Amino acid sequence: MFIVAGAAAHSSFKKTQLLNRLASMSSVQSFDSQWVYLFDQALNEQQHQSALQLLNDGQSFELRQAASDEIQILVTPRVGTISPWSSKATDIFQNCNTPIHRLERGLLFTLKGVKEISNEVKLALHDRMTESVFAQIDDAKALFSETAPKPLNSIDILGQGKEALVKANNEFGFALSEQEIDYLTEAFTKLGRNPNDIELMMFAQANSEHCRHKIFGSEWTIDGEKQPLSLFQMIKNTYKESPTDVLSAYKDNASVIVGYDTMRFYPKADENGHFVYKYKSQAAHILMKVETHNHPTAIAPFAGAATGSGGEIRDEGATGRGGKPKAGLTGFTVSNLNIPGFEQPWEENYGKPSRMASPLQIMIEGPLGGAAFNNEFGRPALNGYFRTFEQNVNGEVKGFHKPIMIAGGYGNIRPDHVEKDAIQPGDLLIVLGGPAMLIGLGGGAASSVDSGTMGESLDFASVQRENPEMERRCQEVIDTCWRLEDFNPIVSVHDVGAGGLSNAMPELVNDHELGAVLNLRKIPSLEPGMSPMEIWSNEAQERYVLAIRPESLEQFEEICARERCPFAVLGEATEARHLTVEDPLFENNAVDIPMQVMLGGTPRMQRSYETIERTGNNFDVAKVDLKDAIFRVLKNPTVASKSFLITICDRSITGMGA
Repeated sequence: MFIVAGAAAHSSFKKTQLLNRLASMSSVQSFDSQWVYLFDQALNEQQHQSALQLLNDGQSFELRQAASDEIQILVTPRVGTISPWSSKATDIFQNCNTPIHRLERGLLFTLKGVKEISNEVKLALHDRMTESVFAQIDDAKALFSETAPKPLNSIDILGQGKEALVKANNEFGFALSEQEIDYLTEAFTKLGRNPNDIELMMFAQANSEHCRHKIFGSEWTIDGEKQPLSLFQMIKNTYKESPTDVLSAYKDNASVIVGYDTMRFYPKADENGHFVYKYKSQAAHILMKVETHNHPTAIAPFAGAATGSGGEIRDEGATGRGGKPKAGLTGFTVSNLNIPGFEQPWEENYGKPSRMASPLQIMIEGPLGGAAFNNEFGRPALNGYFRTFEQNVNGEVKGFHKPIMIAGGYGNIRPDHVEKDAIQPGDLLIVLGGPAMLIGLGGGAASSVDSGTMGESLDFASVQRENPEMERRCQEVIDTCWRLEDFNPIVSVHDVGAGGLSNAMPELVNDHELGAVLNLRKIPSLEPGMSPMEIWSNEAQERYVLAIRPESLEQFEEICARERCPFAVLGEATEARHLTVEDPLFENNAVDIPMQVMLGGTPRMQRSYETIERTGNNFDVAKVDLKDAIFRVLKNPTVASKSFLITICDRSITGMGA
């Protein structure tokens, strides 16, 4: 490991703010903070000088040493992950003709006034969901440790029956319902073989609440009477009753409504093959998307909200045969804020699971995460909402302890690209975007359970990370493709979100009633020690899956090369409705399952509800002080200003909102 010392990390304002917080919980008298850049290789003189120019603006700094009355800790990205900063920095070095394998950025704290660092102080200095803490700088070598690839695990249903699956469900965090456990036990017994962990994780993600709305699609019985519509059917009923001018709804990554004729401005190739920006008169239909990213935002607010916005942007880009995201919004619903020194009369602090962020922390970090992704991708977030709710109902606290984080957006799409073309057997199946990493494992399944009911290690594993620069490159590829109009090489495209490739790739071919044969080891990956399940089901962000005709491959390669956007051909579509994922490394089929078993035959969940008579006190208007009531209303987040959600929009991109 090679170390380059950096500049001071905190401004005087931030330093004072953090010191006050540390002093309130310990005897810390003062502290220094310094950036530390960690390389997984030795640097020669040319590489070292380039590192100083790129990281320190040409300056050379000494690594801070602790005095006898001081103690140091180093905060780095979480071991086993590669940070967004690392991905971008490594790429910048590459583009500056200084190729390196990998570097990470750490934050070295030197504290005065304490002999040892308590857990409380550590929690104040790092986010344990996304970061690790080291007592010695040399210990940070663990960031770069590589292990041998892990093999498959087989769940012994044939030998141990249903109980083997119940145990695996708890161990891996599949969040399978009782009906799904029975269904899978029966399905694999009929197939005459035991399921692999990769197949069960794939099933869990693809059929989760996030991906398949299994709870919203449940059959409801209220007061003993079966209801004609599920919750999701109620939502769809508005479209059923009023479908005019709706071109696509509930069948793609985003919806599309009839737009308007306009002059669109984008580059077209001239007779010499050079791209020249020109106006073109055409119909521009409107695409829209709103989705939630609740569990990740509860665990790591900045990263959770950022990847929520990223997922919504991907959905717009991956609509039809390629859309163009234009503007966005973020929204948050949380429990009571309980701002220290500013508690409100309606608030009571009931507590929360220790690994979940507080509502106040979510509302400080979440909007910044959503805005940061929108800004760096290059799309303004121009709207938002914010409200709180918490109430004690018969001794049981009801509230949004698991928050609602909403990301929404608007864009345009060409009329001839609203519908996906039909994938044909033999079409190439491609993953576009960033590499696989061990992040976001089980995030889709986490949407199907109450917060805090999964194990703490599983909550840790489900945290995702954002890379808006990579998503921007993918969008440039998609933009180039749809600008080719009739020669667009994209047949069909799908974003990679919850469940990773294990959900996106089967969905891509299942929509066209096909199967696929894929090569697991073709998936670009930055972590060689991952098991087949981890490679296939991780939720590394900023990826898309798409199908192209074999004859379009050379054209697609040229587009990706120009935009410096990674991609890989994983396999091809098959007429047989069967999914095979080959693993040449271990010489087996990691996935070997009929599409019908995975996506076609899952049992419908049942929900019942008995009406509860609501009781309360009579409202005595005589006891209400009008001035106090007015100020309470104005201070309630539902009514108060939401401008903080949109004033953090980067001014350099608000021209797009004009």
